[in-house]
Amino acid sequence: MTFRVRMPLVLVTVFWAYVTGVDLLQTTSTQAALSAMRLRTIFAPWGPQLLAHLLLYPALLGCLWGSQRLGWRPYARRVPAQAALGLGFSALAAPSLLLGELLAGDVASAPHVAVASFSRAAELEGSLWLSSLTRFLLTYAFALALLEACQMGRALRERERQAASLHRALSTARLAALRSQLSPHSLLNLLHTLQGQIGCDPRAARALVAKLGEVLRELLRASEREFWPLEAELHFAQQYLALQQQRFAERLCLNVPAPAGLPGVWVPSLILQPLVENAVVHGLRGHHGSVSIRVEVAAAGDELTLRVVNTVAPRAPERSEGIGLRNVRHRLALHFGERATMRSATQQQGEWTTEIHLPLLGPECAAPSV
Repeated sequence: MTFRVRMPLVLVTVFWAYVTGVDLLQTTSTQAALSAMRLRTIFAPWGPQLLAHLLLYPALLGCLWGSQRLGWRPYARRVPAQAALGLGFSALAAPSLLLGELLAGDVASAPHVAVASFSRAAELEGSLWLSSLTRFLLTYAFALALLEACQMGRALRERERQAASLHRALSTARLAALRSQLSPHSLLNLLHTLQGQIGCDPRAARALVAKLGEVLRELLRASEREFWPLEAELHFAQQYLALQQQRFAERLCLNVPAPAGLPGVWVPSLILQPLVENAVVHGLRGHHGSVSIRVEVAAAGDELTLRVVNTVAPRAPERSEGIGLRNVRHRLALHFGERATMRSATQQQGEWTTEIHLPLLGPECAAPSV
C-alpha cells in the first residue's frame, strides 16, 4: 500500500477509533449515573454500540472514498452530491445500532422495546433517529475535513517539492551557463598570451603551446564539475600563472601554496582562476617593474578564505568589475547564498587584494557534476 493511500486510511481509522471511544465513554458514564438514580435505561450497552461503530466503519471509508472521487467542482453539481453522501452515512447510524443490538442479543434492553405504546415508540424512535442523524452528520463532516486537510497538505508538499526541483534545475542551468562563459573568456586571454610570443620567439612559442595544451586539458576537466579539491584548484591556478610567466619572463613573481600544506576541502571549480587572471592583467597594466602575485589560503572554524594579492602601479586607476569577477560573485551566490562573500580593494599602498570567504566543504558535501 502506497503512502498516498496509507496515510489517509490511518488518519481516518485513528479518528474513527477516537469517536468510538468518546461515544462509548460518554454513553456508559451517563447511563451509570442514571442507573445510580434508579432511572430507566436510556442508552444501549457498550457492546451493541461498539458493534454499531464497527459496522459503520466500512460505510465511512466508502463514503469518504466516494467523496474524494467525486471532488467539489463544479460546485452546483458536486456540493449536493457531497451532502447526499454525508446524509447517507449518517442515516445508517440508527440501523447500525439496531443491528448491533440484534448481534449482541440485547434487543430487550433497547429503549424502543421498553416503551409500551406503539405510537409512543414510533415518536421516540423518530427523535432518536433524528438525533443520531445530526450527530453522525457532524462526525462525518469532521472526518471529511480531516481527510481534505491531509490531501491539501500532501498537495502543498508536492508543489513545494516541484518548486524546489525547478529551482535546483534553474540554478544548475545558470551555473552551467556561467562555466561555459568562463572557459572561452579564459581561452581568449591565453591565446593573446600565445600571440605575443609567436613573432619574437618561435621556440618559446612552441613551449608555450605545449603548456597551453596542458592548461586547456585541465580547463576542460574543471568545466565538467561543479566542485573539486582545493589542491586541484590551486594546481590549475599555478599552471595558468606559469603560462603567463613564460610570456612575461622576469616581470612576474609568483607565490602559490604547496599542496602539502593545504586543508583537505573542496571548492567550486575554477573559482580562483578569474582572480589570478585579473591579478595578471591589472597588475601589469601601467606597471613597468616586477609584479608580485601571491595566493593565500586560510581555514578557520567552518570558513575557508581564499585570497589573491598583486602589486599595482603607484597611481593605478580603480578597477571595475569585469566578466571574471562578476562570474565568481554570481557563482558564489548560487552555491552558498549569503554564506559566501567576495570583496576587492586596496588593502595597503601598492597592493590590490581580492578575497573570498566561503563555507568549508568536504568531498561528501560537494555538488554533483552537471
